[in-house]
Amino acid sequence: MRSIIPLGIAVCPTSLTKNQFSSRVSHHSNNIFKSGICRASQVVDLFPTMSPEIVVREARLEDCWEVAETHCTAFFPGYSFPLDFALRINRLIGLLSGFSLPHGCRRTCLVAVVGGSSDETFCLGDEDLKIGGLGGKFCLNKGYVAGILTLDTVADFLPRRGPLLQRRTGIGYISNVAVREKYRQKGIAKRLVAKAEAQAKSWGCRAIALHCDLNNPGATKLYKGQGFKCIQVPEGANWPQPRASPDVEFSFMMKLLRNRR
Repeated sequence: MRSIIPLGIAVCPTSLTKNQFSSRVSHHSNNIFKSGICRASQVVDLFPTMSPEIVVREARLEDCWEVAETHCTAFFPGYSFPLDFALRINRLIGLLSGFSLPHGCRRTCLVAVVGGSSDETFCLGDEDLKIGGLGGKFCLNKGYVAGILTLDTVADFLPRRGPLLQRRTGIGYISNVAVREKYRQKGIAKRLVAKAEAQAKSWGCRAIALHCDLNNPGATKLYKGQGFKCIQVPEGANWPQPRASPDVEFSFMMKLLRNRR
């Protein structure tokens, strides 16, 4: 898995004088023609505006349909119309189901947006307004949703505690991690997970957990690289698992969060 290198890190030409920019282009051009190879990093330095910015933030109403599309194309790539359309509608309804959260629980959907801006100048609405699990703000410069992740404290897929099977608290749960195919291998999933950890900390969670498909070694490597540990399920224990095909097996993974004092 590649290390995370923010795209568009080169200094924008507008921040340089004309002579400085000409000198920089000339320097990079000479390096390219001497080596005979044009590397991606050199292209980014020469054309910084062509390398789109990736912003990870909470999903808004404007992102609904693209979130549903990202989810369905990642988890159900073989489905065609009309079933694929029905799946998108189902996912759309799921996004708005935040109204039915148990008391004291929280849920949010995070999105990795390509080509958008973190500048709030062109946003309308109140950031405190929540409609389901989505923010009520609407941005005129929305960008394109390249990846998604859901985080909650509902604990539906965590083992209950005590003889009364009480819901566990203080643990954030990650699900529905998906990145559109053409944006994979760019560190987007890592950034989504890192943002989820930060969000869980802000909610006061002491740990964060997830289920990982055993037949997805790339995902397992990603989570282990982010500090998640596989938790051995006690023999005979009936721990809840995500709803999936009967032949899909999961490993339960968890990471302790160190909250700042």
